[in-house]
Order: sequence, then structure tokens, then C-alpha cells
Amino acid sequence: MTRSRYSLGKQGESAAAEYLSSSGIKILDRNFRCPLGEIDLIARDGKTIVFVEVRARQADGICSPEESITIYKRRRLTRAALWYLKQRGLLDSNARFDVVAIRWDGEKPEINWIVNAFEPGR
Repeated sequence: MTRSRYSLGKQGESAAAEYLSSSGIKILDRNFRCPLGEIDLIARDGKTIVFVEVRARQADGICSPEESITIYKRRRLTRAALWYLKQRGLLDSNARFDVVAIRWDGEKPEINWIVNAFEPGR
């Protein structure tokens, strides 16, 4: 079954949120937007704020979901995350960037959760 890019993204975000929640991660916000960019999911893992980039691809795609996150995307995520932390008075909080990579092959997604996937801005 072929999905549109938009549909694939939305289904991927929902699958990622369910997966993280079932792993004990509390979802705080979805599709957070600010003047500096968008963050797919913002969550809390214990005392750590987790900024999650969700990437969903068809199983037969040209590149893997993980490979599709460029340095420019990581920099935009870092700026948006810093804005979020400043706006909420959370600059002293522990924070990390996770990636949830999803491959769709039929109806069931294959989920790869990469904890602490990259350092801010790198």
C-alpha cells in the first residue's frame, strides 16, 4: 500500500508517540511550532526533556529514515529546542535529541528508537 508523504508522516508520528508512551516516556507536545522551526514530539523521560524527530519512510525508499536527517535539520531542531526551553524557563533541565525512525512495509511499522541520536547543532 502506497501512502502520500503527508499521510506517512502523520501515521509515523502517531506510531512513534504510541511506541514512546508504551516505553514509559510521557508525551508533552506534538508538532510544536515556533518562529525557529518545528519539533515533531516533545517528551519527558524522568527528569530529561526529550526532543524527538520522527522520520517515516516506505521500506523500499532510496535512503533510510535515519540517513534523511541532515546537519541543517539538526541545527533547526537545536534552535527550536532552545527556544522551547527558554520560553518555559527550563534552561537548567537535562535535555536530549532522540530520533524515531519508522519503516513501513505493509500495515505494520518497523520502529527504531535512537536515544541521544545527536549532540545539539551537530
